[in-house]
Amino acid sequence: MTITMHAASAPVFARMLGNMLNWMEAAKAHAEAKKFDTANYLGLRLAPDMLPFKNQIQICSDAAKGCIARLAGQAVPSWPDDEVTFDDLIARVRKTRDYVLSVSAAEIDGSEDRAIEIPRRTGDPLKFSGLDYLRGFAMPNFYFHATTTYALLRHAGVSLGKMDFLGK
Repeated sequence: MTITMHAASAPVFARMLGNMLNWMEAAKAHAEAKKFDTANYLGLRLAPDMLPFKNQIQICSDAAKGCIARLAGQAVPSWPDDEVTFDDLIARVRKTRDYVLSVSAAEIDGSEDRAIEIPRRTGDPLKFSGLDYLRGFAMPNFYFHATTTYALLRHAGVSLGKMDFLGK
């Protein structure tokens, strides 16, 4: 049996986005128990030159929806990065998961050789086949920012473990 492009993308993104929602709910409960505002999470960084928590969520969202749209041959949904509260970020993750799950297998399967171009602000676009884009760019980028999101919440004291990252 071979794995399809849809099976290798949409359910994988949807599962991790669901896990992220669980982390964020745990973070809300942690903030409530410790009596601080969830806004404190928004600016968390692992290093001074790293983007903060808020941006990590936005980039995860962009990576997932961008990958699914490109593999399906659709225009990438354009959402403003205008979230100002923790609940706004939760809503964005939900919206992203809903979008990912809305694209059918028929729209994605067969995209292994689809030409994918990623525009860059600093020059020529990155060019991939669909399969190379999924395996070598979109998934690693998504997981980098998801892992950073998890690490920021752990660093902030949220009680999360490996199974929270992997999902149950």
